[in-house]
Amino acid sequence: MEKSVRPVIGVLALQGAYAKHQAALQTAGAEARLVKRPAELEGLDGLIIPGGESTTFLKHLERDGFFEALKGFVRETPAFGTCAGAILLATGVKNPEQASLRAIDITVERNAYGRQVDSAILSAPTSLAGGDLEMVFIRAPKISRAGEGVEVLAEREGAPVLVRQGHILVATFHPELSPDGRVHGLFVEMVRECKGAGHGV
Repeated sequence: MEKSVRPVIGVLALQGAYAKHQAALQTAGAEARLVKRPAELEGLDGLIIPGGESTTFLKHLERDGFFEALKGFVRETPAFGTCAGAILLATGVKNPEQASLRAIDITVERNAYGRQVDSAILSAPTSLAGGDLEMVFIRAPKISRAGEGVEVLAEREGAPVLVRQGHILVATFHPELSPDGRVHGLFVEMVRECKGAGHGV
């Protein structure tokens, strides 16, 4: 898919800062659509699952077969999970254990960096071009295990915070709350590559 073509990327709009993700996607050159029902997954080239509270997400996804529809969608189509979205995409969840979409080979520990008062804005090296990456952590989960096929793009105190495996991207921080648009730009490029290769819905 050429850069001049705008991929259509959904943002799961059940909770979290989905409007900021929508704005960041548009800045990065995508058409962004808010998704509130399973039928709205149809025709999307990619999907962002934003932050929020992962157990609340699961309650919303129990309706209308949304969880199973989402599980099938992320198996074939690029998806990007931030904070709670990272928890939902992981193959393993701890503290406590809970259901997930099992789309990327990582184990995530919920609220591992502390409570709301322990939230922080940090800068750290990244393999993305452009120098250190600003990262906004809010009651962030921690990636305690990353499988062999998982590429680590940034770390915090030795633990992965931005990882990719194939068509799945995960961040334990909130890139939508930073003026640095590189992470959303990366995901838009991933969607273009996947679409150009003939994958996706």
